[in-house]
Amino acid sequence: MSPTVHAFDWPDRFVVGTVGEPGQRTFFLQVKTGLDVLSVSLEKQQAAALADRIDEVLDTLKAEEGNPFSVPDGTPVELDDLDPLDEPVDELFRAGTMSLGWDPATSQIVIEAFAIAEIELEDLASQLDAEVVELDLEPDELLRVKIPVGSARAFAKRARDVVGAGRPVCSLCGEPMEDGHVCELPDGFR
Repeated sequence: MSPTVHAFDWPDRFVVGTVGEPGQRTFFLQVKTGLDVLSVSLEKQQAAALADRIDEVLDTLKAEEGNPFSVPDGTPVELDDLDPLDEPVDELFRAGTMSLGWDPATSQIVIEAFAIAEIELEDLASQLDAEVVELDLEPDELLRVKIPVGSARAFAKRARDVVGAGRPVCSLCGEPMEDGHVCELPDGFR
């Protein structure tokens, strides 16, 4: 069965944001067109990797002779988005696999987030009794967003800023610092 596709082409807003306090934050991709707002949760590492990969794709496109897609070096000031997520933030699904592409026909970055495929325990139990186990792990839903290159730079910058706004990281052990942080160094040194 094909997944339900939530497609947004040239949305009014597409951002990474969080709900909760540092250390307990839930990360979201949020897209808005008109009054339609859709939020998909994802992992912090997914948000960071997506931002890095978008910038890599944009840098590759910018390096083409003559910069034919007018890829900016940085985020255009008018595209900076510092606003919080639109309320209410209702999770449509949790992102599992994500993909990134380029649509040369429209000169847009294409971001896809696939829902984590879920399997009912009853289905799994009935499959375990069979000689051959066939599990349908296709996602039920898919978010597809197409954004122009300037908006993609702004998205990547904001995503990095949001990821970096969490708990400070210990310069010695690399772990998040919390109240009472005790750094465990190699060989039991403190």
